[in-house]
Amino acid sequence: MKYGILIVSHSADIAKGVKALISQAAPDLSITVAGGTDEGEIGSSLEKIQQAVDDNTGDEILAFYDLGSSKMNLEMLLEMTDRVIHKYDVALVEGAYTAATLAEVDSPLATIEDNLKNLKIK
Repeated sequence: MKYGILIVSHSADIAKGVKALISQAAPDLSITVAGGTDEGEIGSSLEKIQQAVDDNTGDEILAFYDLGSSKMNLEMLLEMTDRVIHKYDVALVEGAYTAATLAEVDSPLATIEDNLKNLKIK
């Protein structure tokens, strides 16, 4: 099973920055991002998230987000897609980095999720 990573942020710069960081540690993973609104502003876009999911070549997707409407739009997309997407309520940078490094070496999902437990945002 090959996992892909999805980063959803209110800021296109944050999304791109997280991708750049984790790409260094996991160069073989499909990492796609959805950052900002369709107008290039701070915010979240369901359409951008859909495009990032469509562009991701992972068999299943591990999804990470930053704030409220990013989570809300991601959850709406989960209801609309047939893709298997695992959403994590963890610190964005640390969670995505941890998952990516483990997925890069073909760790099982249970191992990835066990390592994300301490990064959970309540």
